[in-house]
Amino acid sequence: MDQDMVVPARVKLLSADRRVVRGAEGLWIYRLLTQVEPETYGSKLVYVLVETSASPLLRELPEQRAALLDEALEVARSLDTSNPYRAKMLARALAARSRQTTEDHSPQPQPAEERRQQAALVEEPDERGVRDVVSG
Repeated sequence: MDQDMVVPARVKLLSADRRVVRGAEGLWIYRLLTQVEPETYGSKLVYVLVETSASPLLRELPEQRAALLDEALEVARSLDTSNPYRAKMLARALAARSRQTTEDHSPQPQPAEERRQQAALVEEPDERGVRDVVSG
């Protein structure tokens, strides 16, 4: 590990006025410091990875979301079982991965025009006077 990178990461972390540094800066800091002290910084890395995966900027990028959550799971699983945050972070990462998988496999919202066309099919009687029933 390049100590020239560790020192600026520690300085940024110490100069932050919050418990967890979020966003791209937090990812950089915690990814780097987790390599040096995994039990100290791993749970914060998991927290930031899960939080970042829920960003609206990644909503349309399921592969990137999945990669972040897979990394979170890997880090959480690698924490020692005696780590007091391991179970909580592992549960958080598993729940987020499950939600992401469900969202990626759920039907996408239909455009308004397509919904109107389907509604028109339900409302229009056919030639016998019987209304079509659209199930879905």
